[in-house]
Amino acid sequence: MPRQPRLDAPNTLHHVMVRGIERTALFHDDADRADFVARVASLVADGALTVYAWALLPNHAHLLLRTGQRPLPRSMRSFLTGYAGAFNRRHHRVGHLFQNRYKSIVVEEEPYLLELVRYLHLNPVRAKVVSDLRALARYPWSGHSAILGTVPRRWQDTATVLAHFGPTRRRAVAAYEAFVAAGLPQGRRPEFQGGGLVRSHGGWAAVTATRRTGALGQGDARILGTGAFVAAMLREGPEPPAGRMPSRVPLETLAARLAASLGVAVPALFGGTQTQAAVTARQLLAYVWVELLGRRASDLARALGQTRGNVSLAAQRGAVHAARWHAHLPAWCR
Repeated sequence: MPRQPRLDAPNTLHHVMVRGIERTALFHDDADRADFVARVASLVADGALTVYAWALLPNHAHLLLRTGQRPLPRSMRSFLTGYAGAFNRRHHRVGHLFQNRYKSIVVEEEPYLLELVRYLHLNPVRAKVVSDLRALARYPWSGHSAILGTVPRRWQDTATVLAHFGPTRRRAVAAYEAFVAAGLPQGRRPEFQGGGLVRSHGGWAAVTATRRTGALGQGDARILGTGAFVAAMLREGPEPPAGRMPSRVPLETLAARLAASLGVAVPALFGGTQTQAAVTARQLLAYVWVELLGRRASDLARALGQTRGNVSLAAQRGAVHAARWHAHLPAWCR
């Protein structure tokens, strides 16, 4: 079944998950964790994201964030590509680090903002990374300790969360701490893990109950919210990524224009030549084709004699070169 397009628009609340390929550890030590967190902080500083909750586990990570004007895929692409490259250099490894593309779920703010803050921050306890709530309060690799103030994270938006719990910081922290503790017996929650109707209605029991009344509504695996919220999101649709160019330029024409600008022969571009210029040209071609034009990676993969995964990875790497060639993009794509 083909993957559905991501739902994204400015000021949208998302639950984002990234996992290591084949359960590979994403973090071997605190240097890895610090690097990951620093990259999130950089995105916040750039105004790309607002982060309310997060947790790092050995082979995956969770973020509860709100997007700014920059599309989420653009932020995540540069973030994860940069982290994977640095991780591979530090640990002398090669190849993919992350399992497929990251997962993002659009979240209905009421009632799920606080529920997800609690759920994400309890992950280290459920995974037995820390022993109990007292240890979680000092655990530096989740946003829980930042909200409590035991591990300051200036980039994390703790004020928005605490504003729901009391008029003063002291009272709000105490109420938040009690709220998190009350969630521990809940264990794993199906609406935060399942898809479609399970996610949108809070588990199979709720789905079965609403089916009896005929008021089931809509469900979508990309959305955590009520049936009405799902319907509204699907009706209004996500905004197109910034910079997306509505063009049907043929691949051959695009490749010829790009190759001429970069001083690369078209046969070298399609023939697998491994010079730096040819590799850069292929990465830029993948970026323009997949990310700017919204065309299928599988079509380009067939033309290049590569796998779809390799083309998707090339598109991520091509984003690094795009700024240098920004002035040429309209001419290539018209």
